[in-house]
Amino acid sequence: MSIPLAEPSALDEGTLRVIPVGGLGEVGRNMTVFEYDGKILIVDCGVLFPEEHQPGVDLILPDFEPIRDRLDDIVGVVLTHGHEDHIGAVPYLLRLKSDIPLIGSGLTLALVEAKLKEHRIKAFTLTVKEGQKERVGPFDLEFVAVNHSIPDALAVAIRTPAGMVLATGDFKMDQLPLDGRITDLRAFSRLGEEGVDLFLVDSTNADVPGFTPTERSIGPVLDQVIGKAPRRVIVASFSSHVHRVQQVIDAAHAHGRRVAFLGRSMVRNMTIAEQLGYLKVPAGVLIDFKKARDLPDEQIVYMSTGSQGEPMAVLSRMANLDHAIEVSEGDTVILASSLIPGNENAVYRVIDGLTKLGANVVHKANARVHVSGHAAAGELLYCYNILKPKNVLPVHGEYRHLIANAKLAQDTGIPEENTIIASNGTVIDLKDGVARVSGQLDLGFVYVDGSTVGEITDADLKDRRILGEEGFISVIVVVDAATGRIISGPEIHARGVAEDDSVFDDVAPKIVAALKEASGNGVRDTHALSQVVRRTIGRWVNQKLRRRPMIVPLVIEA
Repeated sequence: MSIPLAEPSALDEGTLRVIPVGGLGEVGRNMTVFEYDGKILIVDCGVLFPEEHQPGVDLILPDFEPIRDRLDDIVGVVLTHGHEDHIGAVPYLLRLKSDIPLIGSGLTLALVEAKLKEHRIKAFTLTVKEGQKERVGPFDLEFVAVNHSIPDALAVAIRTPAGMVLATGDFKMDQLPLDGRITDLRAFSRLGEEGVDLFLVDSTNADVPGFTPTERSIGPVLDQVIGKAPRRVIVASFSSHVHRVQQVIDAAHAHGRRVAFLGRSMVRNMTIAEQLGYLKVPAGVLIDFKKARDLPDEQIVYMSTGSQGEPMAVLSRMANLDHAIEVSEGDTVILASSLIPGNENAVYRVIDGLTKLGANVVHKANARVHVSGHAAAGELLYCYNILKPKNVLPVHGEYRHLIANAKLAQDTGIPEENTIIASNGTVIDLKDGVARVSGQLDLGFVYVDGSTVGEITDADLKDRRILGEEGFISVIVVVDAATGRIISGPEIHARGVAEDDSVFDDVAPKIVAALKEASGNGVRDTHALSQVVRRTIGRWVNQKLRRRPMIVPLVIEA
């Protein structure tokens, strides 16, 4: 179901407006805007990582258009946890206005501040913890502990006179978490008794039956794989997955191995986690990457980035023999993460490349070396029954996840008309326990491409795909300005179309004939003549070579 574009009406007094800007219909770019009494609160501000059909793109940001002209009205940005898909776009938001306050837990803000330092931005921050309440503008906030695949994750209850909203962020209900910090269902129950008017709930695993396995189930598997590994061990994970890194460190220490971090983000994030006490490292276990190369193979574990097949990350470079560490026969590589949708082909290419080099590649498909950080269907049902929310807005997931989540809500007795399947830019107004869709904004993707932000369009990406898949042909012709007679050319050059430019010898006379006919009909405009060249060679290439390359004709008057 797609909601037709419609400008929302002016916001009525006493009404809370909710606009998911990103994170619906996709896994990433999580960002939701709340407006009440002329003030704006933002929850999360994350990035989406590009897929193969978006060549050259580094990151994809939420579309800030709904708030771009209202930066002075923003009273704060609540960050539920420190994953890139929830904090990665913060530097780009603060480029627009650097003094927007950031609110989050200790680890979350430390990870954000390290990121902002690279952008030379000094943030205004408010550190909060579970159980804490804060008044920010017209919004009364209460923070609730939730369990996720990174420490210090928080849900946030947002109270206004229009009603109470509970946003879970990413969460699951691991009953035996490594850090002992469980999702606070007692607080959920208390909020449910008070009355949750709108529940924004993580949908990523809504189509997975049962319960997400515990993080503790990973430890014995990692211990066994590392214990049996004959040579070097390389473990790839998200650079912010503190729990997974802790398990790797514990297993390495138990088997007399030392650990070296690889990848700038891994080194940065784990240094922060250790300094703040979230990562417990036995003395003497960590070793600098350069010194690690002097150790015997059976005494080292490398902890790296690149579990999603990112082309510039450590693991991909190893697979392409483009890294100082050369993977070879007998090495063990562990991919300790899930597959983000869209990354499957890239990851399997890396697995194949490492396997060809002789490595034993252990991943989620052949061993339990990762569990998800998101609540499965059974856990979500518990939440619905505990909270009994009046209205539900599934967030954080692709369309099938949102639909599955809404169905779970309906199974627990929430009326279908009270479960809102929205998309990015859907405007939802809440008042007196009633949530209704009041408009649909036209929001797009904002691409970060090198040093540019938002300058690359979908049309540019289409051109890049054509260049990469079909090739490029340029045709230069010089004509007499007065008569239209060809003085020089056509000169044809191609890249990625044919092995030799001589293949175009057959089409050159056709271009000459087409230009003569056009000039005979009185055509002198160089743009019109260029289109004649484009059509002529385009038809020929399509029929003869079965290709549709990018064609750049250039007709010059002399």
